Amino acid sequence: MPVMRRIGITLVAATAAMFHLYSAGWVSFTALVQRPVHLALMATLGFLGLEIGRLAKGSAASSLRTAPLRATFDAALILAMLGSCGYLVSQHRMLVQRAGNATSLDIAAGTIAVLVVLELARRTTGWGLVSVALLALAYTQVGPWLPGPLAHRGYPLTRVVEHLYLSTEGIWGIPLGVSADFVYLFILFGTVLERAGGGELLIGLARRVAGRTRGGPAKTAAVASALMGSLSGSAVANVVTTGSLTIPMMKRAGFRPYLAAAIEAAASTGGQLMPPVMGSGAFILATWTNIPYLRVATAAIIPAILYYVALLAAIHFAAGRTGVGAVPDSPDSGGVLDRIHLLLPLAVVVGFLAFGRSPMRASFWGVVAAASITLVGRQTRLDRRQIADTLIAAAAGAVQVAAACATAGIVVGVATLTGIGLRMSELIVQLSAGQLPLALLLTALGSIVLGLGLPTTAAYVVLAALGAPALVQLGAPVLAAHLFIFYFGCISNVTPPVSLAAYAAAGLAGAPPFRTAMTAMALAATGFLVPFAFVLHPALLLAAPPIDIMISVGSGLLGVTALAAGAVGYHNRPLPVWERGLLVAVALALLLAGRPIALGAAAVLIVSWFRPTRRAHGSS
Repeated sequence: MPVMRRIGITLVAATAAMFHLYSAGWVSFTALVQRPVHLALMATLGFLGLEIGRLAKGSAASSLRTAPLRATFDAALILAMLGSCGYLVSQHRMLVQRAGNATSLDIAAGTIAVLVVLELARRTTGWGLVSVALLALAYTQVGPWLPGPLAHRGYPLTRVVEHLYLSTEGIWGIPLGVSADFVYLFILFGTVLERAGGGELLIGLARRVAGRTRGGPAKTAAVASALMGSLSGSAVANVVTTGSLTIPMMKRAGFRPYLAAAIEAAASTGGQLMPPVMGSGAFILATWTNIPYLRVATAAIIPAILYYVALLAAIHFAAGRTGVGAVPDSPDSGGVLDRIHLLLPLAVVVGFLAFGRSPMRASFWGVVAAASITLVGRQTRLDRRQIADTLIAAAAGAVQVAAACATAGIVVGVATLTGIGLRMSELIVQLSAGQLPLALLLTALGSIVLGLGLPTTAAYVVLAALGAPALVQLGAPVLAAHLFIFYFGCISNVTPPVSLAAYAAAGLAGAPPFRTAMTAMALAATGFLVPFAFVLHPALLLAAPPIDIMISVGSGLLGVTALAAGAVGYHNRPLPVWERGLLVAVALALLLAGRPIALGAAAVLIVSWFRPTRRAHGSS
């Protein structure tokens, strides 16, 4: 990175850190101040070249003749966004007073904001999210010519821009608000801990928990990714962070490259589902549904445990099939004792959330605790260059989230302006004939398709606006409906053909990308079934009497273990196709069916479990 650009990025990243800490710890700004300043800072970083997308990376490799033109264009974009956001911040009181009577200058500033947000999203997330936003904007113009429930009266562009820019229903809506209020701070929190050695600490802890068992290196990767992913909230970032250490470790232990990469991708994807921090989408979920974040995180515990029990079981069976055993462990694996104090900031965050404080306050004190605790040990202390690198890394993670949230806000704004959200809900209800299971299947398919080209946060926001009301209308609890969509937005990271986490892991392992993605999807199969299970059986979300919770958890644990054995094709011995199919059917019954069918499926599973053991004993 050129020296001057690095200096500029460092200064803006430091400014972003100070602004967000100041607003979270001392002075709370109104939405039309906090969110525009946040977006202006993130856009400046993005156009300076931090966390840019594939097109921008490709242009960086182009001939030097285009560099001055590119730099001029980027500078113009930065000035345009600063001007548009600065205008809103300086005039926000007057804008509220003349709501519904926008001036030409208001519309010009709003048009610039929309265009620059789309360009920022194109660079940071690719064309997928931008295409959805462009289709949404086009929908505002073609409504009168559309058939059936998609039709609307049409809106002039000035009305569209006014709605998206001068209200909190569009760009400055809930998604960007969550990003501005505390997602950036949680990213900074996780980055400080990771740069101080938190990644090595978590891997060391994971190795102590799982390293001495069959397939220990892969189980270490799964546990470490669960712990790290809970902090980072990004599957791809999780792969890059932990995978650089765990994938070579798995390959040395005997796992084939594609399998090592698939395990890391599946484990990193599940990190977004693991409390206490989870991903940015979970914070948006809590804010959107007006459900306390602690309740969201608590409800997510059992589904996350089922996901990782299934993954660990699949690793265990795969290791047995390939003959991979445990690996020796050192007395202080991963420098655990030297860095154990790095767990204290996480306890601070959990404590604040547990006592009902807002995520903004929890994230603020988490960052303060993380920055303070790194000074305790010589090995965790950061020098000036490391501090600058930490600020840059945190900002890089936040740029994409902010761009995705702002662009998703355009889609949500169009939905509220045109009423398409209500119409889509009516359409889902009609197509499903009022049957909740069929509506869940339709919503799951839509979530996967949208999630193929969108970041998790954006995929959740779009489907929450379009699909969640239908599920609630058909009887799904609000929290279960939104968690259902959140799960499928996350699991798209390992769903071909666009499996971002799997492709990142394949690159680290030197493995075929598509084979890695297919294997990762099989390992993460529980992630496709558990959402159906917790909507149909709310006990899995701790929304039932204790005895029902215990029965549902027991049934779920048996079910995910059977699913893992069926997916891998091994349990004490290689399984024939018919037996694998039987195990998958048993798993479906245990997870989705009512109690009588589940009890019968459990009996079949127990018989199947002991049958190979007796055969193996008799033949020895």
